[in-house]
Amino acid sequence: MSEANAITVDVVSDVVCPWCFIGQKRLDKAVAAVGDIDVHIRWRPFQLDPTIPPQGKDRRDYMLAKFGSEQRIREIHARIEPLGEAEGISFAFDAIKVAPNTLDAHRLIRWAGAAGEDVQNRLVRRLFQMNFEEGVNIGDHAMLVEAAREAGMDASVVETLLPSDADVEAVRTEISTASRMGITGVPCFLLEAKYAVMGAQDVDALIDAIRQVAAAKARGELEHAG
Repeated sequence: MSEANAITVDVVSDVVCPWCFIGQKRLDKAVAAVGDIDVHIRWRPFQLDPTIPPQGKDRRDYMLAKFGSEQRIREIHARIEPLGEAEGISFAFDAIKVAPNTLDAHRLIRWAGAAGEDVQNRLVRRLFQMNFEEGVNIGDHAMLVEAAREAGMDASVVETLLPSDADVEAVRTEISTASRMGITGVPCFLLEAKYAVMGAQDVDALIDAIRQVAAAKARGELEHAG
């Protein structure tokens, strides 16, 4: 495919955001539907709550403090679960015992990007699954190393890097940049770094956005935009 028929989608997301998991599934469907366009996906960091300590917090206590009652939490989960089911996601909210700090997960996603687009995509999908379908603590270094191994990364390198402060500032800077761009919620899909689609939009909306931006790029209209 020609470069003119290729676009890049930067997905700003957090791996503990259920809407981001739903958005990832819908983006996959949209990409499959626009087979004539070569869509490159890059995952960008965002933290829903950077104040969570590195060891995480008890999720039940955390959710109660945030939403006020078990009833409210059940209502939120009940709204999300059928939407997930429609996308092939088996949300297991009750299995999640720890609300993790996701900074290390985002560092891992960054390193996966350096290993290649396919590796990064595999890793992000695996982290979503581990957190939401298996109740795994994705703030735990051993679990991150396992996810890296499954995604095809060099697990021994990851094991060495995680305890260090490698790329901590780089990830925090990226998160700050997203905030400065006005991104206050995720997922946010940035097409060709110029057009933003906010939230877990339905598949048709993503298809439409991809096609419109690809067509504008093919006409040479993006070069001087923004």
